[in-house]
This record gives sequence, C-alpha cells and structure tokens, in this order.
Amino acid sequence: MTGKMLAEYFIFVLPYVMGVVFLAGVFLRTMIWYTVRRHEWFAREFEKRVAKYVSEEQEGSKRVSFYSVSKKMLERTYYEVFALRDRMHRRKGDSVMSMWDRVFLVKQGCAWLVKDLLKQFRYLKWTEDTPKLQQITKATLHHNPCFNRVFGVIPMVGLNDLLSILPGLFVVAGILGTFIGIAAGLESLGGGMNLQDLENTKNVMDKFLFEISYAMKSSIAGIVFSLAGHIFNVMFSPERVYVSLVDRMENSLDLLWYRSDNNIYDTQEREFDEHKDPIDSLAEDSVNAEIASRQRSRDLDQVQKPKAS
Repeated sequence: MTGKMLAEYFIFVLPYVMGVVFLAGVFLRTMIWYTVRRHEWFAREFEKRVAKYVSEEQEGSKRVSFYSVSKKMLERTYYEVFALRDRMHRRKGDSVMSMWDRVFLVKQGCAWLVKDLLKQFRYLKWTEDTPKLQQITKATLHHNPCFNRVFGVIPMVGLNDLLSILPGLFVVAGILGTFIGIAAGLESLGGGMNLQDLENTKNVMDKFLFEISYAMKSSIAGIVFSLAGHIFNVMFSPERVYVSLVDRMENSLDLLWYRSDNNIYDTQEREFDEHKDPIDSLAEDSVNAEIASRQRSRDLDQVQKPKAS
C-alpha cells in the first residue's frame, strides 16, 4: 500500500473514528458525572437531616459530643437512604435505582465515606474554632476507592482530565486530516499536470479538488465534535457537582460542630456497621431519643417542684 493510498484511507476513516471516540467520551463522561452525582445526593440527604436536627434540638439543653452527633446523623442518613429502602422497596423506582447503585458501587462508596469521616473525627481536638472540615472531606473522598474509580476499575481523575481535553483533540485531528489530504493531493497534482494534454489535466484538477473538498470534511467533523463535546462537558460537569458535594458536607459538619460543646469519644460506643439491620438501628435510636426526652421532662419537673412549694 503506497503512501497516497494510506493518506486516502486515513482521511476516509477519520470522521468515523472521531464519531466513535466522541460517543465513547460521552458515555464515560456520563459515568463519571453519575458517580459523583450519587455521592452528592447522599450529601444532600445528610444536609437535610442535619438541618432538621439543629432546628429541633434546643441550644444548651445538654452536652453534645461532635463525634457522637456526627456518627448519629451519618448512620441515620446511610440506613434510611440505602439499607432501609432496599428492604422496604416502597417506591416504584427503588429496585432500579438499587441496581445502578450496585453497578457504580455508590452504597459501598458512601459506607466508606461514613467510616473514614468518623475515623478522623474521633481524634479531632476540641477548640472554639472550626477545624478544617473541608480538607478532611476532600481527603476522605480522595482516598475513597469507590468514588475515585468508575465501576471500581477505571481511575476517575485521569480519565476526566483526558475527556476534558478531548474537544481540543478533535479540532487537531480534523486539521491534521485536512493537511494530510492536501499533501497527498499536491503530490498527485505535481506528477499529473501536462499542459499539452488538456483533457487529462482537467481530470487531474477535478480529482485534486475532490480530494481537497473531502479532506476539508475532516476539519468540519472535528469542529462539530469539538463544539458538541464542549457543550456536553459543561452540561455534565463532575467538577461542579464535586464542589457542591464538598460544600454540602462541610456546611453540615460545621453546623454540628457549632451545636456541640466537646468531642469526647466513648470507647464503649459501637462502631458504624454498614451491614447492621437498619430497622433495628433506627428503632434503637428512636427508643433512646424517647428515653432521653422523658428524662429531660422528669428533670424539668424536679426543678419546677421546689419553686412551686
């Protein structure tokens, strides 16, 4: 196969290759976005429960440990949005969503997030100033293997960087195809021009113009795929969702830190168990909350009785 034939074959297949690469990039970008989005969904659910807890608890009503209350809120979020839903299947979409969660290892990733956060919260030294909870959250996500890998296999950071420069590569590939086509056409034009044979010269010129016009299509295809890639990357931006994820976790943890007055870690307190029966765990929390509420009522009555006498 001569160089000219290779050039013609390259120009012919280049738009199709760019189309296949574009579809593969769209698929992988969607997978990355979905993985980050599902973890951001967990952060939104955690944010809701923290806001409800802060609004219902009375300021200064009792001593609160940051570790204990964080553990309670993270466990409750995990049990309610994953384990309890998987068992009850109350909503129509639960079974489908659970399947996708298993494919993308979202449940395992959120369990890792909860365990790693609690591991670091345990050793925080209590101060009036808020610790660097944003950096703790980022470090936890950075070391989370289910969050950093699509399907638990493909490295997310490197793949996302490659997909971000893909629109520029389409333009470069299109221009390269055009120049290769022009170079191949000029080679045939130089060897086939003969002013004494006008008919043959006309045929050579027509073929040259046809090859140039076809080579220009690779540039057009590259520009089209580049624009489509830029638009898709903006619409499905995992970076934007990641910032939202970190901000939601940080804001929620800041609220719990402000609500707390110590970070005492009870050595008798049980570790977070992602496989624990969620109904039993949530029922146990409800019973403990009811006992604490009644104890506060009895303490309040004892305080009011001497005043009344």
